[in-house]
Amino acid sequence: METALSKNEIDRIIEMAWEDRTPFDAIEAQFNINEGQVIILMRRELKLSSWKRWRERVQGRKTKHAKLIDLKGSKHRCLQQKQISSNKISKR
Repeated sequence: METALSKNEIDRIIEMAWEDRTPFDAIEAQFNINEGQVIILMRRELKLSSWKRWRERVQGRKTKHAKLIDLKGSKHRCLQQKQISSNKISKR
């Protein structure tokens, strides 16, 4: 499976795995463990109820799989942002 990971690395992987916007590819790039290995690690480290909740949450979630993310729509910017930024009320 994965190389020997420190407790801090395991904690960070768990944190990244729980984050909705962190794809498995980012975890693999940083820690050199793939999605399957992350699943095994999560199952080993979490309580059963937490693991089930996490699996239910990430299965099929586009944001956890970089290939499924629509990069065109990834910037969340209001079309009226320039007008809103110039508004004196918003600067209070």
